[in-house]
Amino acid sequence: MRRAVVGLDDVLELSVVALLSRGHVLLQGVPGVAKTLFVRSLARALGLQFGRVQFTPDLMPSDVTGTTVFHPSRGEFTFRPGPIFAQTLLCDEVNRAPAKTQSALLEAMQERTVTVDGESRPLPEPFVVFATQNPVEQEGTYPLPEAQLDRFLFMLEIGYPTPDVERAILMERHRHGEIDPARSGVEPVCNLEILQSVQKAAEEVRVQEELAEYVVRLLGATRNDPALLLGASPRAGVAILRAAKALACLRGRDYANPEDVKRVALPALVHRVLLDPRAEVEGAKAATILTALADRVPAPR
Repeated sequence: MRRAVVGLDDVLELSVVALLSRGHVLLQGVPGVAKTLFVRSLARALGLQFGRVQFTPDLMPSDVTGTTVFHPSRGEFTFRPGPIFAQTLLCDEVNRAPAKTQSALLEAMQERTVTVDGESRPLPEPFVVFATQNPVEQEGTYPLPEAQLDRFLFMLEIGYPTPDVERAILMERHRHGEIDPARSGVEPVCNLEILQSVQKAAEEVRVQEELAEYVVRLLGATRNDPALLLGASPRAGVAILRAAKALACLRGRDYANPEDVKRVALPALVHRVLLDPRAEVEGAKAATILTALADRVPAPR
């Protein structure tokens, strides 16, 4: 991945964790910070089929899911699959499409199926959605509803690179021009059989009851903090535990520990809580509040 994308190691680790735990990722960042290049490179490195949809205000649900087409010569309808039938789907600027089109993703993200004209069709395995949105520009956008945000395992911020990383990016573009994962040397290092075996290994990672209690305490802290209008749901706890198991597996352990939970808690919770309007006016940030909560909640030893 580093042959194409520089300085995104943390985002890469958590993206692989999401894939191993069969979760989806919301990437947030301003234009030009390599969100699209990152997802394309990741799909290529994992040997997965890649699909991309540019979300716009006039995008229809059928543009994503596909549609049935009538062939007069044969006198029959056939299904023409949309770009959603890919193992790795990039939804660029997902908040630019209206709610009706955004909702076309809900069934796919939760059930791994798409229903068109009353017929349910399975999506390929694995199936992971990477959606991007610009946190600054709000004109002409449709904020994602809470129910859809809850379907994303992680929300990951991609910010501006450090000066050293940005210098490396500029020199790389100077030497080789626009980066393409295939031409930059990103080759598949995985296949479907290997990936599914690692996903299965992640599911079998051991979790002590004390660790589950720790997650419950974290969730309770979000529900009792006066700066948060809406705390995390039980689904958030399930997501944290799944991700902690996948992270432990990725790091070569067959058991999850409190450090795994703390590592995944912030990206798993930051989009699932709502700031109290008064705290928001005072300049509070959900990430800052959640980080402080995680530091205060005692972890098991």
